[in-house]
Amino acid sequence: MAGKLYIVPTPVGNLGDMTPRAIEVLKTVDTVLAEDTRTSGILLKHFGIATPMRSHHKFNEHEAVSAVVNQLMGGAVMALISDAGTPGISDPGFLLSRECRRQGIEVETLPGATAFVPALVNSGLPCDRFIFEGFLPQKKGRATRLEELKEQPLTMVFYESPVRLLKTLQQFVVTFGGDREASVVREISKMHNTTHNGTLDQLVEYFTANSPRGEIVIIVAGCQSATTLKVDKYAAFKGKSAKV
Repeated sequence: MAGKLYIVPTPVGNLGDMTPRAIEVLKTVDTVLAEDTRTSGILLKHFGIATPMRSHHKFNEHEAVSAVVNQLMGGAVMALISDAGTPGISDPGFLLSRECRRQGIEVETLPGATAFVPALVNSGLPCDRFIFEGFLPQKKGRATRLEELKEQPLTMVFYESPVRLLKTLQQFVVTFGGDREASVVREISKMHNTTHNGTLDQLVEYFTANSPRGEIVIIVAGCQSATTLKVDKYAAFKGKSAKV
């Protein structure tokens, strides 16, 4: 009988965000698949979890999937964690989850921490509908993708490193316009958690003078002209329908 794979979120900052159920699952599975066993080792030790760990990261994921699936098919029960947040969201996890589904292995994802949800809600920008972009391509395809997003009417969510934040904001100004509203959230749930709201021009000015540190989420407002255009077209359509 096939085993089971649990996908377990871990805190993005404050260890108090670890759920009791996540701790229970990690204690009872046969193996914990970790993005970085050194980082996860600190987490597991903190919660008194002695389950054996094995590396499962973006550099070995393709090769490791078949071996993990074979063990799961043989009845093993495993948990997949990343360094922080929910595996599969800009972290390893998708390939293993997909292959388990293909092979009929049960997969259960626990609810829990992920960086972009609190950043999005905290931004004050519309969050009923949004588009998650994660990390943009660093080189090839970056400019093309930004141009594709230029007329995007929905709120957009990006991940970025502190060393690339200012350059990315400057690129956003060129593509989206300096008056576009945005929010930069860093170190979510950690001691030095900060949120900076304003136009892209204002954020460029601030981070030119203040070098950022830590994990960063950028929230950018959608294109208002695109939204207005869609509303105008819908209104025109309704008007025509009413005359028929």
